[in-house]
Amino acid sequence: MAIIVVICTEGVTAMAYNKVIISGINTSKLTVLKESEKIQLLEEIKKNGNKEAKDKLINGNLRLVLSVIQKFTGRGEDVDDLFQIGVVGLIKAINNFDLSKGVRFSTYCVPMISGELRRHLRDYNTIKVSRSLKDLAYKSMQAKEKLTVSLQREPTIDEIAKDVDSPKSEVVLALESITDPVSLYEPVYSVSGDALYVLDQVKDKNNVENWLDEISLKEAIKRLDEREKNILHLRFFQGKTQVEVANEIGISQAQVSRLEKNALKSIKSQIY
Repeated sequence: MAIIVVICTEGVTAMAYNKVIISGINTSKLTVLKESEKIQLLEEIKKNGNKEAKDKLINGNLRLVLSVIQKFTGRGEDVDDLFQIGVVGLIKAINNFDLSKGVRFSTYCVPMISGELRRHLRDYNTIKVSRSLKDLAYKSMQAKEKLTVSLQREPTIDEIAKDVDSPKSEVVLALESITDPVSLYEPVYSVSGDALYVLDQVKDKNNVENWLDEISLKEAIKRLDEREKNILHLRFFQGKTQVEVANEIGISQAQVSRLEKNALKSIKSQIY
């Protein structure tokens, strides 16, 4: 199935909203399926391989593909190519989704699309990596995809390392070796319009002031309760969204947001 993507550049409005034309269809007008509709279509596909249902499910998730590829743009890659690779990931997610697990399709779909995009970027990476490291990275990516299918969620590094029978540190190094370099001015966190950039987290280890700040930060975190510590760990060390954290620990997104704000406020008050 060939998918042709053309960026619409007719007029300022089109450029402002970054509209995309896919095979003559304006994606700003694409229908977004409800979760119940996705499940119904998946049931039809699994039951009798309904091609019409599969096409409808693909078209109903193209906006999701577009949202995922936004994280991979600005690296010199052609947007059309990224979109088509993202659609391949979407199709793999449809083919491998297990209805019996009770997982939301979009929750399962996003890591599958991201994984396909990372595999593409890895294969065309301009930075030279040793064969052994690249082989381990390839095995780890395969293991990640396999575990995502079986677990119906994104696996942890520990689970991947166990599957490929390699030390966790080596798996992390291998996966990092195929990751594109990050700009020092790339935002990593934003609250109330104030962005925190990678540059802000780069510290001189020989600087006494920074060293003392780090000790103060650790002491402030120790004073938090276990749930607050867990939320901060999931949010800022594992990079999970508030919705993902809420699903993992069994509370609402609003509660996660409130607890996160209170924890950060508590840390700031103790440091400053």
